[in-house]
Amino acid sequence: MKRDSGKAVRQSAASEPAGASSQAQSAQAAFVSYAAPLVDRAIEFAHAVREDTSPEALHQLRVSLRRLRSLWWAFDPLVEQAENTRQRALFKYLAAAAGKTRDWDILIELLTQEDSGAQAMAPRLLEVRDGAFTASRETLANADVKNLLRDALSSTAKELNTAHERVPLRKFAARRVDAAQRSLKKRMQRASRAKRSNYPAFHDVRKAAKKLRYLLDFFEPVLKGGRKHTMKRLKQIQKRFGALNDVVASEGLLRDHTALLAGLDTGAALDWLDKERKRRLRTAAGLL
Repeated sequence: MKRDSGKAVRQSAASEPAGASSQAQSAQAAFVSYAAPLVDRAIEFAHAVREDTSPEALHQLRVSLRRLRSLWWAFDPLVEQAENTRQRALFKYLAAAAGKTRDWDILIELLTQEDSGAQAMAPRLLEVRDGAFTASRETLANADVKNLLRDALSSTAKELNTAHERVPLRKFAARRVDAAQRSLKKRMQRASRAKRSNYPAFHDVRKAAKKLRYLLDFFEPVLKGGRKHTMKRLKQIQKRFGALNDVVASEGLLRDHTALLAGLDTGAALDWLDKERKRRLRTAAGLL
C-alpha cells in the first residue's frame, strides 16, 4: 500500500465533515471525517513523545488510540471482521506501550499523597519510571506509528467507500450507541451482583462506559434527542471507576516488579493501596 494514501484520505475528511449538516449522508461516507482527525492527533502525540518526557504526551497518545479503537468497534458491522479485529488489536498494542509509563506515573502520584506513608519510595520509583519511558518510546518508534495508523485508515476507508450497500449515518449511529448502552447496562447489572473481590466485573463497567462516551462524542450531533443526562452519568462512572482502576493497577505494578524495586520496603505502600482500593470500590459500587 502506498504510504501517501493518508494524504488523500485526510483531504476527503476535510470535504465531508460528519456533523449536524451531514445527517443525510451514509455511515460509509462519514467514516473518514471521524477517523482522520483522530489518526492525525495520535500521530501528533506519538511525535511529541520523542521530545517530551512529561506524562501528558503519553497519556494523550493512549487516549487517542483508545478513541480510535472505539471508532473501529462502532464501524465493525460495516467492514470485514477479521481486518477490523486486527486493526483494533493494533490500537490496543500501541496504547499498552504508551500506558506502561503512564501506570508508573499514576503509582508515583498515589504514593506521594501525605497519608500513604510511602513518600520515601518516590526517588526509586522515578528511576524505574524513566526506564519504562525509554522502553515505551523505543517500542513506539520501532512500531512506526505514523505509517501504521495511516495504513489502517486507508485500508478501512477503501473498504467502506467501495461497499455497495449504504446505511444512513443517523440510523447507523443510533444502532451502535444503543448496542453500547445495552452492553453497559448488562455489565453494570453483573457488577452489582458480583463479590467485591471480583474486580474484573467492575473493570468491565469502566470499559463499557468509556466506549459509550466515546461513541456519544462521535455521533451525538446526528442523533435525535439530547444526551446530557447520559453524558453526566458516564462522566461519574468514569471518574469513580477510573480512580478505582488507578489503585488496582498500582497494586499490581508493585507486586509484579519486586525485582526492580529490590531493597525497598513495599509493605506499607501495599497496605495503603489495599485500604484505598476497598474505599474506592465502595464509592464506585454506589453508582450501580
